[in-house]
Amino acid sequence: MQDINKTRAVKILRIVMPIVAVVSFVIFAPLAAIAVWVQPLPDTVQGQLDDAIEHDLDGIIVYVDQPGEAPALYAAGWKNRAEQVPADPQALFKIGSISKLYIAAATAKLVSDRTLSLDDTLADYLPEYEGRIENADEITLRMMLQHRSGIPDFIDHPEYPWFETLPDISAYLAFALDEPAVFEPDKRYRYSNTNYLLIGEILDKVLGYSHHQYIHDEILQPLGLTHTYSLLSQVDSIEAVSSGYHYEVEPDLKELDHIAPGGSMIATAEDVGIFLRALNDGSLLNDEEQAIYSSIYEYEHTGWVPGYQSIVRYYQDTDTVVVQFVNSTGGDTEAVSNIVFNRIVRILRRYS
Repeated sequence: MQDINKTRAVKILRIVMPIVAVVSFVIFAPLAAIAVWVQPLPDTVQGQLDDAIEHDLDGIIVYVDQPGEAPALYAAGWKNRAEQVPADPQALFKIGSISKLYIAAATAKLVSDRTLSLDDTLADYLPEYEGRIENADEITLRMMLQHRSGIPDFIDHPEYPWFETLPDISAYLAFALDEPAVFEPDKRYRYSNTNYLLIGEILDKVLGYSHHQYIHDEILQPLGLTHTYSLLSQVDSIEAVSSGYHYEVEPDLKELDHIAPGGSMIATAEDVGIFLRALNDGSLLNDEEQAIYSSIYEYEHTGWVPGYQSIVRYYQDTDTVVVQFVNSTGGDTEAVSNIVFNRIVRILRRYS
């Protein structure tokens, strides 16, 4: 009788949970997101992009790499709203935390060649922060890579200046130093941008030169990624960069510079897609490096800095890479962007 009751309970849950999810979405989701969600699914990716810009998105770029087909680029809306310049699928874009994938890959290579050890601590590498970052003598490189360090995220500080260009790395770190740990090392997971800022500093120290140069030499150059930059200052022309807009913030945010490691990179959607394909198919890392990478980080990511949000994912079942860039943030745009991305994946699956 007990087994029968359990079976009935499981069947009921299978029916009820999707209903609960739908009801919760309708109650709590922004109206703009609901409007996108309830629309009939277009037949094409371009059709979905054209629909998307009717719902608070200034511009959108999508890159799709499917087996047996040439990679495709799509765009809709504006690259520059004020000057009415149409969205350019080849435009450079601030990819925010997608940058962490590149740092994790670089770290895996340096662990493989014994330049770094995953079990050495923050205090071992950067002793100047002992006493200023709680548990620095217990937090390992592995914990920082996996966001299990408990180090506070500098963007969580109530005085963090979202719409200012900070002068140097220490200006970012100042918002996390001398703050209590969020939790004891390796006891929980909590995403913290400070982890990857510190990893960038560790890489610089052990290399004896900028980790940006290492990423260029060991990752970008071998893959032929000539439209990927570690910093906005490396871009030849600011006009090549898509404008970025934040809800109820008047100026174009294109020239706002983000230099903190793990959030600083600029790239085209195509370059990001090529990188993610290589990261997943084993053509970027050798077997040992791949095993190390698999143990420390994920194979997809989202990115967000004011005016720019991005998603890059690889779908193993269909061997497909999808990259989406949206040059609007704030308001309902995050919810809309995520729904649009999921609808694009549904369209691709329909024909795969």
